[in-house]
Amino acid sequence: MRTSTASPAGSPAGHRAGEDAVPQTLLLLGASGDLAARLLLPGLGRLLASGALPDLRLIGSGMHDWGDERWRRRVADSFATAGPSGPRETEVVRSTRYLAADVTSEEDLRRLLAACQGQTVIFFALPPEITGRAAAVLARIGLPPGTRLMVEKPFGTDLASARSLNDILTRLVPEEQVHRIDHFLGKSTVVNIIGLRFANRIFEPVLNSSHVACVDIVFDESLGLEGRAGYYDSAGALVDMVQSHLLQILALMAMDAPPTLDAQDLRGHKAQVLRATRVWDDDPVRWSRRARYTAGEVHGRRLPAYADEPGTDATRGTETLAEVVLAVDTWRWAGVPFRLRAGKALAGRRKEAIITFRPPPRVPTGLTGYDQFDRLRIGFGPDQLGLDININGPGNPLDLDQVHLSADFGPGELPPYGEVLRGAFDGDPTLSVRGDTAEDCWRIVEPVLDVWRAGEVPLREYPAGGRGPDDSLLTPAPSP
Repeated sequence: MRTSTASPAGSPAGHRAGEDAVPQTLLLLGASGDLAARLLLPGLGRLLASGALPDLRLIGSGMHDWGDERWRRRVADSFATAGPSGPRETEVVRSTRYLAADVTSEEDLRRLLAACQGQTVIFFALPPEITGRAAAVLARIGLPPGTRLMVEKPFGTDLASARSLNDILTRLVPEEQVHRIDHFLGKSTVVNIIGLRFANRIFEPVLNSSHVACVDIVFDESLGLEGRAGYYDSAGALVDMVQSHLLQILALMAMDAPPTLDAQDLRGHKAQVLRATRVWDDDPVRWSRRARYTAGEVHGRRLPAYADEPGTDATRGTETLAEVVLAVDTWRWAGVPFRLRAGKALAGRRKEAIITFRPPPRVPTGLTGYDQFDRLRIGFGPDQLGLDININGPGNPLDLDQVHLSADFGPGELPPYGEVLRGAFDGDPTLSVRGDTAEDCWRIVEPVLDVWRAGEVPLREYPAGGRGPDDSLLTPAPSP
């Protein structure tokens, strides 16, 4: 599910089916980094294969002293991971250029901008502090009319830096031309939360505090650090997953129905939810958990302790598992805990949002075996919809069993990075994060970060391949 909006006034529209092709340039800053090779370029390859972007010029730039040929090999290899290459991908690989540059240098940035042609999209695949410095230099230089900016998360490193970066970016271009990237918003299953909620009358009337006991948003993965120490060790699970991805899912799960799915309506309704979100009871010590994995085995694969992983600093106390319970103080959700969790090197790969319903006011005397809640499950990997309900089981017709009904979500047309790239090229900010929302995400987690830094919440441990700390805030589930 995706929508499109008109391009901002004064900026040329991106290519859409049936329109004349508009020359466009993607200027990729941080092109030699892992993000570009692993996620961004494969998404671009799929977008090209879909028939979009018939006249695209790709320019990569980074600190590494690469030549065009090495860069072209990287682009070709990344495109290949997304599927066989067609004529459009082949042409982009043939014509792409790599320009070594210091993105905080005015001279180098002028040289990069001079190499762009037509509608320009600048992707900042850079750490937030470098993005801020580069944006400040661009503010002095000025940008060609209609330039669009794509900024990779994390957006800033705290609330103050997010506000500062917002101020710089919106002096460069209008807010509608700033695409703050959270690739979870490009996942078809995440976006389909809107269709599930607002196109099914059997669900929407009961999604409120009268009927819902709690909402869990969980992203447990079996992978460990996987060579990402350079970024992850300074971020941790709370910033890497909860502050960005899981709060975006919360906003979609908790918002009221927007009148339309254009960018203004959808992003405005998400912003209302996040403005109303805070730590449960305003007590981050009681309602947060942090832990990191020790040595262990995950699915037959031996992992070292996180503190022994190459590139980590054990004294930082970086967590690999974060939990926090939040309140959404709206009429619909007042009193319902939203329990968020993200963790690495865990036994189970569990990626889902779970709505647990309250028990019925009274179960008729004579029905036995009733000890489970009804639950609506939205899976993000695999992409499935599930419903746990109590029915009469085999044998005694008065003895209840819980059954699980499931259906697969249809695959998206594009991978997540393909979707968010298409939004930027089309001038459609629907799947990007609005500036005030990015700030609110930091406001929500900063009380937790503060008490963690002060040592008020202990850093627990769990073995790799385990299920996390014993005192998880997500267990036990509410009792009937």
